[in-house]
Parts: sequence; C-alpha cells; structure tokens
Amino acid sequence: MKKILLIGTGGTIASEMGDNGLRPELTSEQLLRYLPDIGQLCQLEGMQLLDLDSTNMTPAHWLAIAGEIRRCYDDYDGFIVAHGTDTMAYTAAALSYLIQDSPKPIVLTGAQKPISYETTDSKQNLRDAAAAACSTLCGVTIVFNGKVILGTRARKTRSKSFAAFESINHPLLAIIQDGRLVRYIQPSSATRPHFYDTLDTKVSLLKLIPGTDPALAAWMLERSDALIVESFGVGGLPAYDSGDFCDVIRAGLEAGKVVVMTTQVANEGSDLSVYQVGSRLKGDLPILEAYDMTTEAVTAKLMWILGQTKNRREVERLFYTPIARDILKF
Repeated sequence: MKKILLIGTGGTIASEMGDNGLRPELTSEQLLRYLPDIGQLCQLEGMQLLDLDSTNMTPAHWLAIAGEIRRCYDDYDGFIVAHGTDTMAYTAAALSYLIQDSPKPIVLTGAQKPISYETTDSKQNLRDAAAAACSTLCGVTIVFNGKVILGTRARKTRSKSFAAFESINHPLLAIIQDGRLVRYIQPSSATRPHFYDTLDTKVSLLKLIPGTDPALAAWMLERSDALIVESFGVGGLPAYDSGDFCDVIRAGLEAGKVVVMTTQVANEGSDLSVYQVGSRLKGDLPILEAYDMTTEAVTAKLMWILGQTKNRREVERLFYTPIARDILKF
C-alpha cells in the first residue's frame, strides 16, 4: 500500500465559521477523520504546515511547501497539498518550477465548501486527490471536481460552483470517476526531481483598462524587476495623446527590467504580430510574449527565473524553455 503525505495549509476545506466569516481551523489530521474509509486506498498521514486563507498566501509560503516536500520526498510515494482555492493556481504553478520533473505525484486540492458542511465537495476532492497521489501520475497537478489539471495550466474560473477550475490552453491530464483515474496524458518526469529554493518576488502585474495612465506602468517598473502587462485580445499597447506606453516600456527595458506581454483573455493566448499596436512592440522592443501561458504560470516562472539569473539572454532562454508543458505555442 502506498504511503501518502497530506500537507495542510488551511483554506476553505479546513475552515469553520467564526464571528466574521469562514476561517481555517482544522488540521490535516482532523480532515482525515472525516474520511475513515480512505485507509483502504492508501496509508495517508497528515502534517500541518500552514493555517492560511489562501488570499494570504505569499511566495515565502510556496518555498515553505516546496521545502517540506523536499524534506519528506524519500519517505513517501506521493503528496497531497490541501490548499485554499483562491490562489491555488498560483501555488500549483510555483511548485511546478520549484519542484521540476518529479516522478512522484504532487497533488493540490481544496474545496468550495468546508468539510464539516452537510453539502460539501471536500470529501470527494480529497478522495480523488488520494486516488491521483496513489497512481503513476507524476509532477504537480490540481485535482478538483473530478478533473486532473496540469499545475502550470490551471485557473480558477468560478467563485462558488464546485466546478471551480479549468485547464487553460491544454487538455486535462485525466479525470477521476468512481475513484478510478482515467488518464489521457502522462506528464514527463526524471529519475529524481530537481528542487529550487530561490524566488525573486519583485514581479508586478498591470491589467490594462481603457485609458490606463502609462505613468502607472512607470511606477511599477521602478519598484519591480519584472512587469507583466495583461493587454486586450491578442495583445498590444495603447498610444494615447497624453502618453505612449511604448516610451515607458522602453525606458524600463533600458534600465534592465523584464517586460512580458500577455492577454486578459483566458483561452488561445497572445499574438502580438496580428495588429499594429502589438507588432510595433515586437519589432522595436526586446519584450517577452506569453503566448499560450497562463498569467499564473508567467508570474511564478518569472519569479523562479529571476531567482536564478538576471542575465537578459538567459532570462529569455529560460522563459521560452517549456517546463511542465507551460508554453507550447510560440
């Protein structure tokens, strides 16, 4: 029987009602008491690492989760991270870069309703996560509502429904039906994982709205090592009578900052070559383009890359090197 470690970090799944709403209260061991039958599937042990509403999750917590998995890696056959749903996609992406090519499954799951509620998705998600963690699946995934989603491709698309997550620009890896994993795709892995323990957190995100002041981008570039710009449609930067974003971006690049253009549209990715507002960027400025990557993956990947190097050529090489199938169309 496989030995699986359940790492508790808080989230809705472990929450109880307090004076001002739900807050994390239950430990991983307490979660397991709601599933006495899970011992028939695997030997599941619990340890409590964090007690967070995932809104409070930070890159330092990502490093703590990765560090705990690294510490325990040889003692278990797989890992489940019980996590809040709101930032789960960011954590899954981050772990995909901090723990690369793992031959063992590292499964994130959570719930939209606490495990103590009569109507809850917590128990089924935990059972499904255990099924995935006991399988020959490898690498970092999110298991939620019967879907197995690659860690670099997940996004929360519904705020309340049980079907909270979707796989963006990539097929599902598998589904879980009646406790059985039906695999579609097997991610790649190595004999041993490659662990990293450094992130550069000075990464900012600017979501454009019509009329955004270019001075906002300048302010963010001054305080960041990298700026992600979520533009409209397939991508581009506006030129207003009051100021041109390109001038601001050029100044940031000349100061050694990294700028990535992506899109606010969830599916099909960016393509700056389509319109003049985008093609002038690619022709004139050494920006990076996200293509079919999610914003969550771009954010975590930049933090990982800049934690390893600030060399412009190496940053670009690593950004366009597919890791955990995070970028496929470029």
